[in-house]
Amino acid sequence: MAAPVPGVGRLEEEALRRKERLKALREKTGRKNKEDEEPKNKVLKEEEGGEKHRELKLRNYVPEDEELKKRKVPQAKPASVEEKVKDQLEAAKPEPIIEEVDLANLAPRKPDWDLKRDVAKKLEKLEKRTQRAIAELIRERLRGQEGDLESAKPEDSDSD
Repeated sequence: MAAPVPGVGRLEEEALRRKERLKALREKTGRKNKEDEEPKNKVLKEEEGGEKHRELKLRNYVPEDEELKKRKVPQAKPASVEEKVKDQLEAAKPEPIIEEVDLANLAPRKPDWDLKRDVAKKLEKLEKRTQRAIAELIRERLRGQEGDLESAKPEDSDSD
């Protein structure tokens, strides 16, 4: 027999003391020992049916075995959205409001409308200048006619 190693007994005692302290600490904090605690999943499964495995659900696989065919999930049918879409389209349509319609707004514009728009300011200035020039010409003619009228008038004679 081999002689016991002098430090081993002391290490075992320290390990036991450490375990007791941890156990006391767990009891204070409310935590259970890992050995005593079972996973929640296991508890739930055992309560449900006493089975430890999930029930097999076949969605995409078509089994050949009769027993497995019973577990096949029927194909899901998509919900009809046509009625919902129709209702939304009807709700989105505004009520027709009939007001006076300006035909000028509905008629298409002439191809040169933008040119006329851009030149309009310049034309206004030219129009003012043209009116001034016409007025000046009329004044000159009137002055010329006054001169002609004066020369054409007979001189006043006093014959009394």
